[in-house]
Amino acid sequence: MKDGAPIARRHVVVGLAFVASALGYTDRVNIAVAAVAMKEELGWSQTQKGFVLSAFFIGYLLFMFASALLATRFGGRRVLGASVLAWSVLTFVTPFAAMTSTAALIAARVGIGIGEAGMYPAALDLYGRWVPPSERARAVARVLSGIPVGTVIGLLGTGWLVERYGWPIAFYAFGGVGLLWVAVWFRQTADNPAKDPRVGAEERALLAAMPPAATNERLPLRRLLLRAPAIAVLIGHFTSNWTLYVLLSWLPSYFRDVQHLSFANAGLFSAAPWVAMFASTNAAAVVSDRLVQRGVSVTIARKLMQCGGLVLAAVFLLATRNAPSPGIALALVCASTGALGLTWCGYAPAMIDIAPRHSALLNGVSNSIASLPGIVGVAITGWLVDATGTYSAAFVLTAAVGVVGALSFALLFEARAMVE
Repeated sequence: MKDGAPIARRHVVVGLAFVASALGYTDRVNIAVAAVAMKEELGWSQTQKGFVLSAFFIGYLLFMFASALLATRFGGRRVLGASVLAWSVLTFVTPFAAMTSTAALIAARVGIGIGEAGMYPAALDLYGRWVPPSERARAVARVLSGIPVGTVIGLLGTGWLVERYGWPIAFYAFGGVGLLWVAVWFRQTADNPAKDPRVGAEERALLAAMPPAATNERLPLRRLLLRAPAIAVLIGHFTSNWTLYVLLSWLPSYFRDVQHLSFANAGLFSAAPWVAMFASTNAAAVVSDRLVQRGVSVTIARKLMQCGGLVLAAVFLLATRNAPSPGIALALVCASTGALGLTWCGYAPAMIDIAPRHSALLNGVSNSIASLPGIVGVAITGWLVDATGTYSAAFVLTAAVGVVGALSFALLFEARAMVE
């Protein structure tokens, strides 16, 4: 086997993880579109619909840390494959659950959340072993860029399928694609890659230098989480997600209420920023890795992306308050989400930098904490809009959270392995 083969195998792992991430967000958001038709056909109340839509996050939050432990103990390959298998099967059977009872559907959605909880911890566990520092920003950016891709596909694809073929087909189609992914994943990867004939000498050496955590090894949770670099990662993740979740939840309302767009145009305008985020994330990842390859320290590269992204996102979001037209507002929001995409090349690869063999564990804790803005930040935004009658105060608060996150990361982060 040629020496170039190991790099190709590494790219296969990263590429398939990106597809899994996109599938995860597709299966996460498709019910938001399908629920309109499901409510009419199944006779739901608004309360029942709300329970169905929120059920996913119950399983997602409750199982996040457990999934990180599983990925650390048993390896990212098994956990990622099992995660996609679980949520794909449950997505596929969603129509049967919905036609059985609302309780059965809620249970299926909780199960999908449990399945998806393992996706990012498992991916980071794999990257901690397979991906060297000079490639980490691109690898992590690739898997996280599945978020905007999956969101757009889920929203637009589900709408198209529901309109033409009815709401059940959306779940059959996306669940079936997930099951196909699982078959490809287990065929293209191996539990012991050092014995995989498709992996060459160069990459075997990389894997040998970073063995997985032993199943009986005591996890260094306290030493890992109470150090300044880890605290920086937790704050960076939390503050980045605050902006992300506020924009995900409130952009359609902003374009409808402030820019006075129709519902259809508000939806289209709300999709564009996530396309901008996908482009900026992957472009920033290339820049970040090239900086490291040219001798810039990993610490500076991560700070540049995290702090620069948060500050720029805040500046553009503040400017959006005074946007005189929908077109200018869209450009500013796209610039803000594009800047936010830079942060995915900051805190996310930093998890691997400071805990290569325990990045799944760190991600599990961090992602749990960073999910809180989806509840707190989104709710506070609604309260501020009600209290003030405008989006200005909400945007100011979001920008301030971002600036605090940037300052904290700049002061606390240092790219050094803390527990290995």
